[in-house]
Amino acid sequence: MTPPAPTTSGVRRVVVVTGLSGAGKSSALRALEDSGFETVDNLPVALIEPVITAGSGPIAIGIDVRTRDFNASRLLEVLADLRQSTGLPIGIVFLDCDAEILGQRYTESRRPHPAAEDLPVAVCIETERRLLAPLSEQAELLIDTSRLAPAELRRILNGQYSGAAARPLRVFLTSFGYRYGLPRDADLVFDVRFLKNPHYVPELKHHTGKESEVADFISRDPALAPFLERLIQLLDPLLPLYEAEGKSYLTIAIGCTGGQHRSVYVVERLKAWLARRNAAFSINHRDIYANRTTA
Repeated sequence: MTPPAPTTSGVRRVVVVTGLSGAGKSSALRALEDSGFETVDNLPVALIEPVITAGSGPIAIGIDVRTRDFNASRLLEVLADLRQSTGLPIGIVFLDCDAEILGQRYTESRRPHPAAEDLPVAVCIETERRLLAPLSEQAELLIDTSRLAPAELRRILNGQYSGAAARPLRVFLTSFGYRYGLPRDADLVFDVRFLKNPHYVPELKHHTGKESEVADFISRDPALAPFLERLIQLLDPLLPLYEAEGKSYLTIAIGCTGGQHRSVYVVERLKAWLARRNAAFSINHRDIYANRTTA
């Protein structure tokens, strides 16, 4: 069965998918195609206007530095002109990734970086990042694929673009470790490093915030209850406001040092709150097993 055409208040959707080479553009285009988009990859900038104006359904266009006549500033100008002349909501999805992880992907695949075959991969990645910076700054959706499984990428894109715009807001909860960097796609970030750290309790060090021993330890911290109460008081009225503004996807990130104990536990508590609220949500513990000796 063909999915319903993605729209915004009945208006045809147009999405430009771009980002760093190796960050998942092909996977993103496949996910959008499964959601009802026509997809075109590596379309020259000069052909964007005729392709968009000639079509009638939702379309996703893949563009990166390999695209013939690529120029980020020129692309932004073309998109701005099209928004004005057609009235279409043309958005940019930017796929980002840590340079180290991109380097590992190229090493494992034994493929040269498309920016330059005779230069070190690290140099190519940073050069490409600079070329794409104007698009990253203008993106309506920025996705960090560094530790994102293909299924998670699909879920994010489906949450943002699949079906009608009237669908309810979906909340994505993620725990993370500051040691491994902030989630780039987070809308709201909360730091729980003020809570007592189970890492320093030998019998808890190698467990996680999903396990009862750690949960009992954190729940006894006198700072937890007032924090959770105020956090929920903050989030409860915000969710309908985001939904009223047409936001279909909200990412809330909870961080501790290593993403194994405290942030995981707090995300699990928020998960229970969202379930009681009958909210649409999904969760991910990004760094829960990144290093079982950290907290």
